[in-house]
Amino acid sequence: MLTMLRRLIGEAIDLVWMPGRRVSPIKMDPSQVDQLLANLCVNARDAITDTGRIAIETGMVTVDQVAAAGNPDAVAGEYVVLTVSDNGSGIDPETLSHLFEPFYTTKQMGEGTGLGLATVYGIVTQNNGFIEVRSEEGQGAIFAVYLPEYLETADTTLRTETVAVIPGGAGTVLLVEDEPMVLEMTTAMLEKLGYRVLPCAAAEEAIKLAELHRGEIDLLMTDVIMPNMNGRDLATQLSVRYPSLVCLFMSGYTADVIAHHGVLEEGVWFIQKPFSKKELADKLRGTLFNC
Repeated sequence: MLTMLRRLIGEAIDLVWMPGRRVSPIKMDPSQVDQLLANLCVNARDAITDTGRIAIETGMVTVDQVAAAGNPDAVAGEYVVLTVSDNGSGIDPETLSHLFEPFYTTKQMGEGTGLGLATVYGIVTQNNGFIEVRSEEGQGAIFAVYLPEYLETADTTLRTETVAVIPGGAGTVLLVEDEPMVLEMTTAMLEKLGYRVLPCAAAEEAIKLAELHRGEIDLLMTDVIMPNMNGRDLATQLSVRYPSLVCLFMSGYTADVIAHHGVLEEGVWFIQKPFSKKELADKLRGTLFNC
């Protein structure tokens, strides 16, 4: 994940990794850890002008009753703390009070939906954790994520699975995603797996790129719900130019929301966001090679 994060934040920003000693395990979906880190690091990147520094640190802390009383999501106990800090522009008090509200954003139109930190908050609370944020204008920001330690002995077979080699692939993927952070992260995943990626932030952009592209496009990987044109209509238009084009649809919405878009029908390839690199690799192998 560190390699991917360095690509997301760019060469002008230093990414520092400071793992703590004797940190307890946590019980959590690895793809959620990836998404949490990506959201926090991209948020930190956007707060930095030109050059800067982002630090990721882990450690252990005991939260007592007094400390827990200061956060409505906290309960007393032992926690693993994942801290992401930056030396960017900082956060003003007004923004700080709305930080985790869905669709609240200080970014310009087209720069993000405001779902990044709301997603982080949802992931953390779903895993019985809580978040503390410390920031002042001009002084950077510190996001401390508290996740409860996992007390049972870790299964060695599970540990083996998490470090298993993920098979790569080959071919050209036209990737269409209107959320900038997701577009960057998925592009990095695909490239790391060995695919050539043509990233687009809108369906109209994808159509123009496909018209100008010289060579084959092996796969269209597109979000289902986008402004102006949905993923299924985009796939229909592109199939005229590329009759053998294979499509993989993706969405972060639940099945009942996207069912009428036709992407959950039998024979249609679909992947639910968020997904891990292994989940993506397995789905692509099934989509492209039907295996």
